[in-house]
Amino acid sequence: MKEYARSFYKSKAWMKTQAAYMSSKNYICERCGGMAKIVHHREYITPENINDPNITLSWSNLEALCQDCHTREHLSAEVCAEGLSFNSKGELIYTPPASRGQGGP
Repeated sequence: MKEYARSFYKSKAWMKTQAAYMSSKNYICERCGGMAKIVHHREYITPENINDPNITLSWSNLEALCQDCHTREHLSAEVCAEGLSFNSKGELIYTPPASRGQGGP
């Protein structure tokens, strides 16, 4: 979790919104039909929009996802800095350049 978003994700407003949204979707992933575990923001939360409830709390910007679909979303969007990626558990990991096949003959 990014530091600027920490207080938002711990807020009562977010806790209430995500619980109600997941319940409305019966905890079913909106992409694959598996068991949803994460309420994903379609438009990513940024320092610029973190205080805009039309982005952070609007159901039209939310999506119930399983862990695999959430990980694929972030891998395909390439939202990470160079050398960073998400593993299969959704954890952010660093891969040094030499490990990515860019070094040596």
